[in-house]
Amino acid sequence: MASTVNDSAGARPGYGQLLRTRGAWTFLLPGFLARQPFAMLTIGILLLVNDTTGSYGTAGTVSATAGVAMALFAPQSGKLADRFGQAAVLMPGVVVHAAAISLLTALALSDAPLWALLAAAVPAGASTPQIGPMVRARWANKLEGSPLMSTAAAFESVTDEFTFVIGPVLATALCTGVHPAAGLVAEAVLTLAGGLLFASQRRTQPQPSRGAAGEAGGKRVSALSVPGVRVLAIVMLGIGTVFGGMQVSMTAFTKEMGEPGLNGLMYGAFAAGNMIAGIVCGVVAWRSSPQRRLLLAYPLLVLATTPLWAAHHMVLLGALGMAVGLCIAPSLITGYTLVEKLVPPGARTEAFTWLTGAVGLGQAAGATVGGRLIDAHGASTGFLVPLGGTAAALVVLLLLRKALTPRSESVVAARGVGHREPVSVD
Repeated sequence: MASTVNDSAGARPGYGQLLRTRGAWTFLLPGFLARQPFAMLTIGILLLVNDTTGSYGTAGTVSATAGVAMALFAPQSGKLADRFGQAAVLMPGVVVHAAAISLLTALALSDAPLWALLAAAVPAGASTPQIGPMVRARWANKLEGSPLMSTAAAFESVTDEFTFVIGPVLATALCTGVHPAAGLVAEAVLTLAGGLLFASQRRTQPQPSRGAAGEAGGKRVSALSVPGVRVLAIVMLGIGTVFGGMQVSMTAFTKEMGEPGLNGLMYGAFAAGNMIAGIVCGVVAWRSSPQRRLLLAYPLLVLATTPLWAAHHMVLLGALGMAVGLCIAPSLITGYTLVEKLVPPGARTEAFTWLTGAVGLGQAAGATVGGRLIDAHGASTGFLVPLGGTAAALVVLLLLRKALTPRSESVVAARGVGHREPVSVD
């Protein structure tokens, strides 16, 4: 790992340099395949259950249940991966997930009662493989102390958003063009195949900590014990409400306008904005700290969500959705970048899963609340959810922003040193 850091430390932190990191492609390609189902799960559940029940509220509730289960169990999965290795968690996990999705699909198609759908949604969400956090942990393991870490965070954000461009479009096309259950079936197959392939790449996974890394004073450190991680989790929770609220609201809006087949395209425009912003963030050699960037980016996200509810035309909503996407990536990237500064190496997979889980929990809450609002008042009211979720998270961020300052920087500031350690950039 030391040679990797030294080789990249003096280079401009760009994508070309990042992708030349030794061994990167061995986990990037399998990781890209394995993370595709993540973006298909909630919308696949939403479309299938809405088709079988005719209610956005019910569909949102089942989808939200899976999201809540994922959010609650993801950090435990990350903690186990830190302790025993990623492969040891992934290999049984993807088999359980495929079986749970099969059960949920069968129950939905047989018009099972709501309680049965909710019961099946719990293991389906809880067993969702956390490929994104595992890839990020591999980057952090290889690039610790390197200026390329911020570039890696941007690259992962772009990859996530590319997934969110492909996943919803693919799931929607399968559900509307082939069969209402086709999206979830494809999700289960991709999870099983991609997850097993990624798990087989053992050389690049971080070494299991078991009792060494991630400890302080002989005691194992939980990522959630770091105050900054708790603040970042709230930030990600707000971002999750944007994903969930936009997903269910765009589904309802396109159906209300008589063009349900355009749902994937509309959500794709939103995700494309996020992807474009992520690409830009990755090629910029930032001089400001990630803490400052987060405090600038998040208010812009709140502002961008404000006019969504008033849009009543497809083109306008698509443009506003892309604008929201453009404002999400900077917040996501800086949040994940801060993990490398705030959390000990042996707890980073857990930290990344807390953040990803918070996004999933926010997505679930956004889909549930948005679905209820839509059933009661129409599609446009669902767009109030992203605004409310991000505004509440912004208040917490502003009040607790000092928790995002790494301990080493706090000590330097307390001693009166008024400059930051320079980063070598061409």
